[in-house]
Amino acid sequence: MMADETLTTMADFDQENQDALDFSKFHDEGEENWEKLKEYQEQKTVLDVTVDGVVNKGVVANVEGVRGFIPASRLALGHVDDLNAYLSKEIQVIVREVDEGKRRLILSAVEPLRAKADEERKAKIESIPVGTVMDGKVESIQSYGAFIDLGDGLSGLVHISQISRKRVKSVEDVLKVGQEVKVKVIAIKDGKLSLSMKALEEGAEEEHSGRRNDHNSHRDSENDYKLPKSEDISTNLGSLLKGIKLS
Repeated sequence: MMADETLTTMADFDQENQDALDFSKFHDEGEENWEKLKEYQEQKTVLDVTVDGVVNKGVVANVEGVRGFIPASRLALGHVDDLNAYLSKEIQVIVREVDEGKRRLILSAVEPLRAKADEERKAKIESIPVGTVMDGKVESIQSYGAFIDLGDGLSGLVHISQISRKRVKSVEDVLKVGQEVKVKVIAIKDGKLSLSMKALEEGAEEEHSGRRNDHNSHRDSENDYKLPKSEDISTNLGSLLKGIKLS
């Protein structure tokens, strides 16, 4: 949220106050504790609050005896159509701005919601076995590859080297945004999915298998050569010295 947006929503908040809206009903029992609020802000503490009222372009919740304003843009990860649906609802927030002089406290539910969504996404990704074949849609194209929307909030990258067995000079020559594709999960690292279209092309598996067999054959040929045992070395040396007289 831009600074101008914050000021605008606070202006709306102040206007509501000037219009004789009775904010006293939003107060909980207890003394104001601005120092504690500053500590919450510095430590980015996640707080459980209850929405006490609905105002223009936002809602109100009490923290440490101080009325906090939560702009509609900071209530959810998406657009909020009905602010009244949040009335009396318990939500998690962090403190974004504290100004005791202006008696301004701004809260946000976006950060806790985003952290929770990231945890859920990571858990979903970790539950996908490497080798899984999935249907997806090209979400965006970059010079180094294409991001594929796999649905259910998941996406992954098909690197340009994993698009086709044929050489791909430009991703846009092969893929278009919105194009439906089938991909294979080839790696999961740092909560990210690495995908491949090349691995699903006809002959790709045989090629991979052939390389693996060639490697094994080479390794086996190396294993065919065996060093003589130590006792054999001693025996052969003895036979060479046999019959030689030393003066």
